[in-house]
Amino acid sequence: MKKGEVYEGEVLRTEYPGRGIVLEGEHEVRVKDALPGQTVRFRITKKNSHRCEGMLLDVMKRAGNEIVSDCPHFGRCGGCSYRTLSYQDQLKLKEDQMIRLFKPVVKEAAPGPGADCQKDESTVSAPEGGQPVWFQGVKASPDVPAYRNKMEFSFGDIEKGGELQLGLHVKGSFYDILTTDDCRIVDPDFHLILKCVLEWARDTSLPHYHRVTHQGYFRHLLVRRAANTGEILVDLVTTSQEEADLNQLVDRLRALPVRGKIVGILHTVNDSVADAINNGGTEVLYGSAVITENLLGLNFRITPFSFFQTNSRGAEVLYDTVRSYIGDTTGKTVFDLYSGTGTIAQVLAPAASHVTGVEIVPEAVESARESARLNGLDNCDFICGDVLKVVDELPEKPDLIVLDPPREGINPKAMTKIIAFGVRRIVYISCKATSLARDLQPLQMAGYRVEKMCGVDLFPGTCHVETVCLLSKLSETKNHISVKVDMDEMDVTAAESEDSRSPETPKEKEDAIIEAFRHFQTLHAGRETG
Repeated sequence: MKKGEVYEGEVLRTEYPGRGIVLEGEHEVRVKDALPGQTVRFRITKKNSHRCEGMLLDVMKRAGNEIVSDCPHFGRCGGCSYRTLSYQDQLKLKEDQMIRLFKPVVKEAAPGPGADCQKDESTVSAPEGGQPVWFQGVKASPDVPAYRNKMEFSFGDIEKGGELQLGLHVKGSFYDILTTDDCRIVDPDFHLILKCVLEWARDTSLPHYHRVTHQGYFRHLLVRRAANTGEILVDLVTTSQEEADLNQLVDRLRALPVRGKIVGILHTVNDSVADAINNGGTEVLYGSAVITENLLGLNFRITPFSFFQTNSRGAEVLYDTVRSYIGDTTGKTVFDLYSGTGTIAQVLAPAASHVTGVEIVPEAVESARESARLNGLDNCDFICGDVLKVVDELPEKPDLIVLDPPREGINPKAMTKIIAFGVRRIVYISCKATSLARDLQPLQMAGYRVEKMCGVDLFPGTCHVETVCLLSKLSETKNHISVKVDMDEMDVTAAESEDSRSPETPKEKEDAIIEAFRHFQTLHAGRETG
């Protein structure tokens, strides 16, 4: 087997994130977007002593449980990979991937106070083979079609020199753009806006930005639509190399028969060579630069570049799960580290004594502060800065910690400082399960145990899943023993000690005692170095 060679094979299973495993000789090849039961043709893209990876070229034979996709763009667009599976089968596949990923990582312990609770009705039974007691399945998204509240469309062409397109990248291509004007993961209002902007852009005859020559005008179209309020924000992103009549675009957009309400139309200039939306200056062409979304009875202000969960009603499931996992916050101080726009902090604030959010993005911090004022929450503080540095300066000590880090997970040095707080409960929310799997190692070494974990599906049609994990200190779970010692009994002579005999300690108690000593030793070391 060599890099560049083409093979065929049957997909035996999938591993997170959405990699089909094909056995070729003695090698297991990971093929992105391949589904269990399919026979696929693939090209080897990477081969070393650790793993082989392949690029899917064609599906020779469909799996027995596949259905016809309801999206006209499926197959050409790279946005979704699971649309030929029923939603129940999608959830089962994600559940299987999570179990395969976490089961070897999670250190088994007796179930904690909440681990033996019944599964939520929205979870799906795990595949045969055994579900760990701490794993509670994957919770479904309330919205499956039209679940996304934000899209970043790109301008380009589908062939060199061809007609201007606006949409998503063709699957497997960095340059080619497919007009996705009937995409099923967004509300129909997105379709109307995309078609309107594309027609206007074609009428101007101005070129799109070329990623190789770095010349051209049109770059991206950013659309945000709050699912629960219907407010819509439209942001056209261009270079400064040309000029267009943007007032004409505003008039066309305002005349659209959208179901929601366009409350803001913006123009952002981006002259960066990176193929990403960078804010080089934003002008408000109409209305406001902010929309408001309502989650769990709270209002949140969202700007074009704020981080906010892309599935509003799925986010309600996520935050309600976090709230139930962290438990009673009455009179407690809570740290929400990597707090983004402060959604979790504000969901927990009504019962808590005080909540402190830490976030490195200034715009997100300002949005969080404004949302807290809007919601009348005066026991929330949001600090702008790197968690690694800020935790040293916080005057309070937390009773509970919520972690919602970026995809890369937590900086090891920051992790040491977080562990040194010694809180009894930590809730870790992860958008990249492999990062959580890695970060569980130092947390478990420091005496924490996974009490319960579940997935929340914020991304139907894709391989991605959000993970919520409750970690508890050893002293708060059932995997410990209580020891009462009478100090008078400790006053024994050496001879009495040598002559004394006691029944053999049961192994489970012995293991618990050893684990407790390790825990306190690690905690002491963490505080010394922290």
